[in-house]
Amino acid sequence: MRGPLEGVRVLDFTQYIAGPAATRQMAEMGAEVIKVELAPAGDLARALPLIRDGRSAYFVQQNLGKKSLCVDIRKPEAVALLKELVAKVDVLVENYSPGVIGRIGLGWEVVHAINPQLIMCSVSAFGQTGPLANQPGFDFVAQAYTGVTSMIGEPDASPPLTGAAVGDVGGGMSALAAINAALYWRRGPGGGGQYLDIALIDFYFYTHGLAVQMHSASGGKISLTRTGRYHTQVAPAGVFASKQGFIIIVPVGDDMWQRLARAMGREDLLADPRYASNATRLEHRDTLTAVVEGWLAAQASDAEAMAQLREARVPYAPVLSVADAMREPHLVARGTVRTLDDPVLGRLQVPGNPLRFSGFPADNGLMAADLGQHNDEIVTGLLGRSAVELRRLQKQGVLVAKRSGR
Repeated sequence: MRGPLEGVRVLDFTQYIAGPAATRQMAEMGAEVIKVELAPAGDLARALPLIRDGRSAYFVQQNLGKKSLCVDIRKPEAVALLKELVAKVDVLVENYSPGVIGRIGLGWEVVHAINPQLIMCSVSAFGQTGPLANQPGFDFVAQAYTGVTSMIGEPDASPPLTGAAVGDVGGGMSALAAINAALYWRRGPGGGGQYLDIALIDFYFYTHGLAVQMHSASGGKISLTRTGRYHTQVAPAGVFASKQGFIIIVPVGDDMWQRLARAMGREDLLADPRYASNATRLEHRDTLTAVVEGWLAAQASDAEAMAQLREARVPYAPVLSVADAMREPHLVARGTVRTLDDPVLGRLQVPGNPLRFSGFPADNGLMAADLGQHNDEIVTGLLGRSAVELRRLQKQGVLVAKRSGR
């Protein structure tokens, strides 16, 4: 077996990243994923950079291991083909704006009637219910609506955007978890198909560690907000300027604080009443920050400072650039950074699969498909249409294909 989901077939109506993140993981785990792309251009991610010889590295990263079926959804025969496929799959995933899949003719009521065992998962910014359900939205929009953006950045400046697709990927992983649970439940007595409504806002609000419960339990007296490069409730903890850049240090609790003080050669701080507890350290965070940054600046190098922190078992990390992270030996060794040999793009690094199984390989050699690359295989093989019928559908533009690098 290639993975724990081998034997599961997925019909994938996703684009950009939130939906594709879920279905890529399913392909990584051995599922057969048929990515339905709408003619003439397919997934809009195919137009995102970096593009070489017509092939998008962005698209490749999000769509490893998927088969591509490209149809002109405006033609009734295309919808009929898709309904035939619905009868032959276990899971349907879509992340169009709410209502779009229904207007195509493949809403939950329709597909459930065709295949009562089908699990359908919709991924969107606001979900399928509630006052904002029909609003268009992306990662940053969901982040702002859930109070997460208000927690990012310096307190006296405008909150910045995050530089990573946290909500999209998190929403995709939420979808994956729900789909896998539904597949497991379907196997039992009385199990059957069901509809899954996954929203980025639900994931983002779930990421709050302190702010929600503190505000609620205090009767509204406590309202956490952004504290820039420092932790809101732990001191000294945050991003500290070092001799050569920045180092994150997070000594949670009195024991780790004591280890940090000893690592800095400042045992005298342990007898200072200003630093006797986390509460008093928070009150004197500015003076304590100056002590930590003064010690970091006095070291021969950042490597030397981190060696002392490591010896003292104080949690730390250098603030790496993306390029530095791609070369970090630990990330490379674990396959967190994966190297592909793409037929058009050549040697390419992408994020690896974050899910690891002892019984299955972490690097499975998956590649991304060209637009409509598997039209023939799906229509003649899975659906059993004849070669003559295939050519007719191609000639009439029901099926569309385009090779990259040609």
